Amino acid sequence: MDHGFLPVTRQEMLDRGWDAVDFVYVSGDAYVDHPSFGSAIITRLLEANGYKVGFIAQPDWTDERSIAVFGEPRLGFLVSAGNMDSMVNHYTVAKKRRKSDAYTPGGAAGRRPNHAAVVYGNLIRRTYKKTPIILGGIEASLRRLSHYDYWSDKLKRSILLDSGADLVSYGMGEHSIIEIADALASGLSIEDVTYIDGTVYRASTLEHVYDAEVLPSFPEMQTDKLAYARSFAIQYRNSDPFMGKRLVEPYSDHEFVVQNPPARPLTQEELDAVYRLPYARAYHPMYEKDGGVPAIAEVKFSLTSNRGCFGECSFCALTFHQGRIVQVRSCESLLEEAKRIVGDSDFKGYIHDVGGPTANFRAPACAKQLKAGACPNKRCLSPEPCKELNADHTDYLDVLRKLRKLPGVKKVFVRSGIRFDYVLADTQHGDEFIRELAEHHVSGQLRVAPEHVSNAVLSVMGKPQNGVYERFVHKFDAVNEKLGKKQFAVPYLMSSHPGSTLVEAIELAEYCRDLGYMPEQVQDFYPTPSTMATCMYYTGVDPRTMEPIYVPKSPHEKALQRALIQYRNPKNYELVLEALRKAGRMDLVGYEPECLIRPRKKKKGL
Repeated sequence: MDHGFLPVTRQEMLDRGWDAVDFVYVSGDAYVDHPSFGSAIITRLLEANGYKVGFIAQPDWTDERSIAVFGEPRLGFLVSAGNMDSMVNHYTVAKKRRKSDAYTPGGAAGRRPNHAAVVYGNLIRRTYKKTPIILGGIEASLRRLSHYDYWSDKLKRSILLDSGADLVSYGMGEHSIIEIADALASGLSIEDVTYIDGTVYRASTLEHVYDAEVLPSFPEMQTDKLAYARSFAIQYRNSDPFMGKRLVEPYSDHEFVVQNPPARPLTQEELDAVYRLPYARAYHPMYEKDGGVPAIAEVKFSLTSNRGCFGECSFCALTFHQGRIVQVRSCESLLEEAKRIVGDSDFKGYIHDVGGPTANFRAPACAKQLKAGACPNKRCLSPEPCKELNADHTDYLDVLRKLRKLPGVKKVFVRSGIRFDYVLADTQHGDEFIRELAEHHVSGQLRVAPEHVSNAVLSVMGKPQNGVYERFVHKFDAVNEKLGKKQFAVPYLMSSHPGSTLVEAIELAEYCRDLGYMPEQVQDFYPTPSTMATCMYYTGVDPRTMEPIYVPKSPHEKALQRALIQYRNPKNYELVLEALRKAGRMDLVGYEPECLIRPRKKKKGL
């Protein structure tokens, strides 16, 4: 019985009357058929286009039989590490092994290998020598060209070369995956599928590669970090589907990796169609015995209203994966999905979120982006909002108001991050949005992400100056006072970001002191593949300007900066004292109100 899911066993395939499947989808996650999982979107889209798809979740990478469940697929294997990069899934920023995995039944750890897409690709290739293998998902997308790997502290080759795969479908793959499927179904050899936007392929010669920009070679980048910084800057400038060029990364005189321009963003009609597909909206019943899949809990009663982000935070990989051009679902599509949520027997009346990468982005930054793309050398919001920015919350307010009125809905929360500088840039409806946010969509705390208070660090991060955040908080507090609500803006803060010395870390600690707030958890900067900040971390320069930038790299200095934010924790006393001494700020050790820590009394006899 298929329970409305795609087949996961050979018998389920046969029960459908299929002799074989067209594609086998191999995932590092458990099988969850919900549109917040990329695997669900891609497989349901293929199904809607007439392709037969079998699903293998978390195969045993030590056993070749685990990927032979359906035999050899007619057209190819689709491989994804899952909704997260497998290394981020496995390790903390301190490179300590995580004890659980929300994307695995029962939250158990260890059900996928490190560098899962590479391992699965090689496992398949050993068994099926000629069958096409197409990589997709976040891990493959952000490792599609050479990239710095934090866990090995090395520059790694394109994932295409290490995995044995034939193609990478990068970014949001709805357009490219159907084009790939149709090309293979027409009888084209995988070696000839080299023309599809949003894909990366291997070439032994550049004879047929036209209109391309050649990046520094991998051997050059291995010996010169600045060459990698130059390469990254070129890649970043070409991450737009309208302006992006074809890029070539040489590995030798007869080995090249070619990145085609990014795929065009989905239209609203196309995005709505993606969310109308017949998802089961649950994990597969085979996981009931293990207690289900924890990752479904936060998204089951949430709505994804947009994708893409023009915020361009340096530590975020969205520019390289979803792109800068915001794509949105229609209000009608969101209401249609909300009604399905209300009809779920487990629904208690609370829609947990309506958002995406940034909740309050409901349109491209400006009209130009849909015709000419995003500006390659200019940010939409940083250091100040662009004069062409169209900051408007009317559509988002309309969506939230209609969702609130649905029968059976008690409250609609906004838990995705909101870009507060964008709110303030909306001079017509920004105050109205803050009021309705406080009145209807927050419960006690609004989590926002200023990330830091030092304007020097914020500039590197691509975030607005601290004064902008303070203006937003002032407005939010004033609205809550008027409403008679005790609600507070709670800041997300980040330590050890490139550009942050101990001086800036102490500035952040003093801010926490003045705020009377000690965060229970501090996000230490995590150098994940293909972010601007990761390039800074590895190379020591800002790739946009090639100017040197300070990078806190040693585990001890990172611990010092993290401890400063949590200076009230007694366990951090020695680290805080060391940091203050190194920075020449012993004026912050004492009994005055402005001091961070008090001196410790010497023990008698010492």
